[in-house]
Amino acid sequence: MNRLASLSLAAVLVVVSACASGPAFKSVSASFPPVPAGSSRIFFYRNANLGAGGVVRPDVNLNGEKVGSAIPGGFFYVDRPPGDYQVTTTTELKKTLTFHLDAGQVRYVRLGLSPGLMLAHISPELVEPQKAEPEIQKTKVITKS
Repeated sequence: MNRLASLSLAAVLVVVSACASGPAFKSVSASFPPVPAGSSRIFFYRNANLGAGGVVRPDVNLNGEKVGSAIPGGFFYVDRPPGDYQVTTTTELKKTLTFHLDAGQVRYVRLGLSPGLMLAHISPELVEPQKAEPEIQKTKVITKS
């Protein structure tokens, strides 16, 4: 195998290994427990990104606590009490989203990819349920790491 073919194969393996590989959202969503009484739920998801941005997978922090990683094609959720929240992701820049949760509310945070100077950036964005629900259907469970 020539050098170019070897490098191409290595690049494909890196991109594929960086994607979520758990069960699909649509196959596990019916088994989610209900939102606990007095709590709220936040879904974090990232659409699948092919290319160089696919290997960027920063930590996702909620009020300073790591709750997961922004893995292409993946989702996870956390249950939290009502209140004010701040989501941050950091590559070469720190990106921040702030929002309020009411009791029983379900929120969706899309972890979007945008170009950067050295690395792509992952920007958290609050997405309305009618837009987020079809998008999250295409993702797979990721474990919090």
